[in-house]
Amino acid sequence: MVLFRIFFGLLIFLEVVGAFITGWIQETFVAPQHALPFIGFEWLTLPAPLAVYIYYGLIAAAGLCIMLGLYYRAAAVAFTLLWWGCYLMQKVHYNNHYYLLILLGLFMVAVPAHRYRSLDVRRNPSLLQHTCPRWCVLIFCLQVGLVFTYASLAKLYPDWLAGKPIAIWFDAKAHYPVLGPLFGQAWFRTFIIYGGIFFDLLITPLLLWRRTRVLGFVLCIIFNIFNSITFQIGGFPYLMIALTLFFFPPETIRKIFFRKKMSAQPANKVYTARHKNWVTTALALYFMVQLLLPLRHMLFRGSVFWTEEGHRMAWHMMLRTKSGHLSFEARTANGQSVPVQLRDYFTNLQIRAISRSPDMIWQAAQIILRDLRAKGHADVALYAHSQVSLNGAPLKTFVDPTADFAKISWKPFQRSAWIVD
Repeated sequence: MVLFRIFFGLLIFLEVVGAFITGWIQETFVAPQHALPFIGFEWLTLPAPLAVYIYYGLIAAAGLCIMLGLYYRAAAVAFTLLWWGCYLMQKVHYNNHYYLLILLGLFMVAVPAHRYRSLDVRRNPSLLQHTCPRWCVLIFCLQVGLVFTYASLAKLYPDWLAGKPIAIWFDAKAHYPVLGPLFGQAWFRTFIIYGGIFFDLLITPLLLWRRTRVLGFVLCIIFNIFNSITFQIGGFPYLMIALTLFFFPPETIRKIFFRKKMSAQPANKVYTARHKNWVTTALALYFMVQLLLPLRHMLFRGSVFWTEEGHRMAWHMMLRTKSGHLSFEARTANGQSVPVQLRDYFTNLQIRAISRSPDMIWQAAQIILRDLRAKGHADVALYAHSQVSLNGAPLKTFVDPTADFAKISWKPFQRSAWIVD
């Protein structure tokens, strides 16, 4: 746990540094006129440009404090809240590992990862603790198991099995040195298609069983390094490698990383006894949500890869590719056309994301309608013309062109009838 704390804090810090260096913060929070937050969180508005950089600077500082174990609990709470805010504030750059960092942040708030090899212990030696309750480790193992298991199940759909998204991605990477020639080989693509399914399904059992644990660890390193090189998906692969540490016995980790002999010391009995009931209840509720949330797409008609209803927070990782185009048509009550240019409201990056996501199409429509009404067009209808290609298939109509977005309200628990199957 201590080793993971160090890595986790370092990853947060590097994630923020990368966001500064690459211009991600500018592109995501400063350049856009309008945010596209999660629906219901519109009150999380974009702050002034300077405030955005200060905000991310605070996240970086929290990461360093977590890594060093300095004011650890406060730093973990600060990181989780600040990162959660970033996550809810924009959907254009949705990424599974952004969501996973929130969940892990909650875990880090709960566990005593600062009671050994930390500046908090140096400041207050009475905090020193060599062991922790077993649940502090098991929650990480269970979360990893859920992520990989749902990732495997999500791959059991026709387009993945037919290799359609893999073909598109690998064709675009044929110029890569060393791996490029492999990407064009049919046998290698088949290996990746089925290897991905079986890896995600079996990696947790391999890590849990002592005899296969080292094999699972090696496979995890190979799998995640390959993904990092091929798809450039940030810190997610390295985070997953670090999480495998929880599957190894504490004695093994100590022998490798903390060679200084420790005195035998039981877990903090006061901590475990006093909080046993609420810890059990909280964890039961948490993992019930984690079990059910990725299945919510089954409540909606149609393919989740097309409609996007239930796609987020479901561990659908690198499963499909979508492209398309979108335009809006506004008409007054007397039939007069009102020009609408998406670039007057959104950046090119936002437009690409909006065009393939129904909830963002609806949000974009509401932003445009508010602007048109502010300009004096009180009774105006707004229609979307959208065509989308899923996994290289021919373009298809995505949104009902006769649906007036001025009359459509967002209903998160109902199938959106204006999405064309």
